[in-house]
Amino acid sequence: QVQLKESGGGAVRTGGSLRLSCAASDNAFRDHAMAWFRQAPGSEREFVAGINTRSDSIDYSDSVKGRFTISRDNAKNTLDLQMNSLTPEDTAVYTCASTRAAMYVRTQTWYDYWGQGTQVTVSS
Repeated sequence: QVQLKESGGGAVRTGGSLRLSCAASDNAFRDHAMAWFRQAPGSEREFVAGINTRSDSIDYSDSVKGRFTISRDNAKNTLDLQMNSLTPEDTAVYTCASTRAAMYVRTQTWYDYWGQGTQVTVSS
């Protein structure tokens, strides 16, 4: 059982930046593709970014492409999401997810483990 714990959320103004981190409890992390999802109030949870085990395949949703960067450190069992040029539309609870597969997909049901989430609030 892999446990995931996010950190780094907070409140920023439009145009600001935040860096989220997700720490995995198990070295199995290196064999799991990872992703970030987010859920805004009153909305469905949506895919934000995904990364495969070797970090040579990365995908972003259109809404964050060019502003967010996903990365992982398999030696430290950590997953990061650098978020720049934030807007109020980025306000959501951000959650990291892990799959026992080597490759990510955008579908939530693909993922086996989920963190508790961290709140990101962007004000205008």
